[in-house]
Amino acid sequence: MDCLFYFCFSPCTTEMPSDSSACVLSRKLRGRVPKPPRHPIKLLSCRIARIHEALPESQVGIASSTCDDKQTAHEPSPWGDFFIGYEPMQGSTEWMNVQVDKLKEDVRMFLKTCNNTRARMFLLDTLQRLGIDHHFQDWIDAALIEILESTEFSSSSSLQEVSLRFRLLREHGYWLSPDVFNKFMADDGSFSKYLTNDPRGLLSLYNAAHLLVQGEPILEEAISFARHHLESMSGSLKSPLAGEVKRALHIPLPRTCRRAETLHYISNYEKEEGHDPILLELAKLDFNLLQYVHLKELRAITEWWKQFSGHIGLSYIRDRVVESYTWAYVLYYEKGFELPRSMFTKMLVLITTIDDTYDSHATIEECRKLHEAIQRWDERAVSLLPDYLKKLYIELLRTFKNIEAEMPRNINYDIAYLKKAIQNNVMGYLQEAEWSHKNHKPSFEEQINLTSVTIGTPALCVCMMAGMDNMEMKQTLEWTSSVPGPVIAAAKIGRFMNDIAAFERRKCKGDVASTVECYINDHGVTGEVAIARIDTLLEVEWRTLNQARFENRAMLPALQRIIGLARSATFFFDNRNDAYTSSKHLRRTIESFFVKPI
Repeated sequence: MDCLFYFCFSPCTTEMPSDSSACVLSRKLRGRVPKPPRHPIKLLSCRIARIHEALPESQVGIASSTCDDKQTAHEPSPWGDFFIGYEPMQGSTEWMNVQVDKLKEDVRMFLKTCNNTRARMFLLDTLQRLGIDHHFQDWIDAALIEILESTEFSSSSSLQEVSLRFRLLREHGYWLSPDVFNKFMADDGSFSKYLTNDPRGLLSLYNAAHLLVQGEPILEEAISFARHHLESMSGSLKSPLAGEVKRALHIPLPRTCRRAETLHYISNYEKEEGHDPILLELAKLDFNLLQYVHLKELRAITEWWKQFSGHIGLSYIRDRVVESYTWAYVLYYEKGFELPRSMFTKMLVLITTIDDTYDSHATIEECRKLHEAIQRWDERAVSLLPDYLKKLYIELLRTFKNIEAEMPRNINYDIAYLKKAIQNNVMGYLQEAEWSHKNHKPSFEEQINLTSVTIGTPALCVCMMAGMDNMEMKQTLEWTSSVPGPVIAAAKIGRFMNDIAAFERRKCKGDVASTVECYINDHGVTGEVAIARIDTLLEVEWRTLNQARFENRAMLPALQRIIGLARSATFFFDNRNDAYTSSKHLRRTIESFFVKPI
């Protein structure tokens, strides 16, 4: 039975065992999977060509020719009302729901009878990367304890196994010393040359080593060593390993956006010899069923935006409601997180709208008045504002009232924490406006301390706590609203990546300089040198987040959400693009998430 799970679930398997009895249970279970005459996934996929024709064309925004009036034209939304009118095929979900329930029971049967720790470790990794781990969390929690306490790996000579164990345990908040890699070191302190013939082991080492904290030179050496040899062999690797290596060298696995990586991994896993068709089918059906949930939410949130934007009537703001929902989706894709997704989307839309007002339109006096009104948080404060901002202010208060009214009674989320976080965010916007008004050139340190607040991360972290377990809610709200070190680290990661992406973009006079420009001014270096040095600061913040996993286990569930927010920055600001503002970069990905079934 042990070998069954090692070969049937391990993604690294290159060939199946010759013994035909090895996968008897797997074949037996596969035989129980009925083959419907017309698969709903295939029925849906046949409509893709027609769907694609109906999708909105990408639109290129026109930048304003001058910046004298402090206004910048943003690209219009490439989506418009698409998700209000889009209707996926109806009537196919019933079969899929029945099949998913059956497949989950089959997988649970596997899990109960899997007695090999190594096999469990590979299976755990596969469940996570296929995006179906949320169905089996109790088993995963028990498997992690077993993997931590097992003595099997102390004698293992497999770089892949030792590295995978290290990554899984550290990802889940279990401390493991980097000394486990000493066995792979030569006498001179470098990694042994024989490892260069093991691409899967090197890839596993490369990904694991990115969970390093400060003061771990062996892991720094591991990253350098693995990267060098993976790059040198990348041209000779075959699919699907070649694609995995290419993606990891671009963004290491512990820093990728998990939901985007899932799409890649499902495709990769299908090509692996020895992959298990039950897991693959469950991953595909689960993804497609969740699409129906997300499409309903997208319709509702687009209708909300249409009402909200139509009422406030501000032509200068970014229409990014679909992108805002996508941001919420990559943080919480599972069923049961409808309220957190809705809250996060609306908060991001509000933050974007207020940010655009301060950045692109309001005079300094109007900025001060809007700041004062938001600090008061009282409908009577609307009299302070110019006419064009009154409706925005009323809608801000109304949105919070509606969220509070929609909050289930059994959820202990105190929205006062979120109000305060938004007020702090706006305080930062006013400071930026004052700097701009006075033509103040902040130092790099001044700028990053302020703009790591105004990027919105502290407020969004407070918002994300709405998805936490109710027993932990008050404690996590208090902790997150105090803006602890992990929140600051996640904010700096977002700010640095945003500003690197924005560096080449044309800036209006009156804008506060970015972190890149402040670094250039402080140190008299070129833009490329400044970006390279900021990249080293990014590494410091990633290590801060890694360290936080081991400092307060009670806060680990909340911390994992904050780490997820930091990881989402690698998705939205990939390749030095701001895909949130310049949303054409996200068009195909959004189609993959919400329109095209697997």
